[in-house]
Amino acid sequence: MGYDLGNHLVIGIASSALFDLTESDAVFRQDGEEAYRRYQEAHRDEPLAPGVAYPFARRLLSLDDVSPVEVIVLSRNDPDTGLRVMESVAHHRLPITRAIFTQGRAPYRFMPALNMSLFLSADDADVRQAVELGLPAGRVLDSTFVDDESDDELRIAFDFDGVLASDESERVMQAHGLDGFQSHEVANAVTPLEPGPLKNFLAAVNRIQRQEEQYRLANPDYRNRVRVSIVTARSAPAHVRAVTSLKRWGVMVNDAFFLGGVGKAGILDVLKPHIFFDDQPLNLTSREVPSVHVPFGVINEAGPD
Repeated sequence: MGYDLGNHLVIGIASSALFDLTESDAVFRQDGEEAYRRYQEAHRDEPLAPGVAYPFARRLLSLDDVSPVEVIVLSRNDPDTGLRVMESVAHHRLPITRAIFTQGRAPYRFMPALNMSLFLSADDADVRQAVELGLPAGRVLDSTFVDDESDDELRIAFDFDGVLASDESERVMQAHGLDGFQSHEVANAVTPLEPGPLKNFLAAVNRIQRQEEQYRLANPDYRNRVRVSIVTARSAPAHVRAVTSLKRWGVMVNDAFFLGGVGKAGILDVLKPHIFFDDQPLNLTSREVPSVHVPFGVINEAGPD
């Protein structure tokens, strides 16, 4: 019987999200695949620097002492060029042992087989194709975030509509404006929205939080490390439907910021999440926050920016 990932929080992460591949990607784009292969072989003993999703992945993996977590590399590299990726994993002492290398082909196809609730990549096309197939995926954006390795807390922040929830309400907003949106949300306040692409990821994170709380009760000196927030343009009275939806889905967050159109960047700079998910690039302007664009729903139907 094979190893069962059924009770794990499993995420797939491309090497472009886990590590900084700026130099090697430049070689590939300018000189082609063979030059890239030679470059990776020549620099195989040089560990790759941490990438945008590294602080998130490192902290997530550290939670395996209270709840099973698995991070699996999903990469377009072939097994040969992937050696540098895995040796960099070992150099940084990340407990990642599983990887899939699919030379030049999209690796996200294997997400369902591995019970993955999230795929992170810097490849916009891969992420969009994954989302079109109904898979939970996001594109990491460039960031100047400086990780404080002494901080063991993991802070995860989500937008609500188009990320945790479907884009139903956003479609109303686009068609009928703010007044129509508010009226629609008041009329449907007790009707939960359909879940969005990352609802199951939040549910898996909540499972870790429950395990943490059980561990804390048995070990009073333990401090819970995972904290989850939503940062949304919703405000009263539309906040009611968001809270109702979370309850009906059986998930929860620690903090909620109902900003009513106030810019999110200032809040995020104070909150300092290790990762923030939003479906609208205009909300992902703070380079000091490791941000992920989830290209889902009506806002993204026109294609990439």
